[in-house]
Amino acid sequence: MYAVIKSGGKQYKVAEGDFLKVDKLDMAVGETVEFGEVLMVGGNTIKVGAPLVAGAQVTAKVTAQGKDKKILVFKSKRRKNYRKMHGHRQHHTLLKIEKISA
Repeated sequence: MYAVIKSGGKQYKVAEGDFLKVDKLDMAVGETVEFGEVLMVGGNTIKVGAPLVAGAQVTAKVTAQGKDKKILVFKSKRRKNYRKMHGHRQHHTLLKIEKISA
């Protein structure tokens, strides 16, 4: 069984036992997250919501909080001696999908 959920303005296809990296959620490691915004549930039969599947829920457990690799942004303008380097590390939360209920 699999499901398509919405978190942080993005959509993710998940199955039970999968690990999922989403944008940072303000939760401690070991806490349980319940996603009520389920867009689709698949398996033997497919249920597609309009826009959400009624009564469907995905339960996940927070396994880690961390940062991604550094992304470098370099801006320059030719012949003007303008150069600017900027770095950014995006925070993320690692989830383990435990249960999909339709």
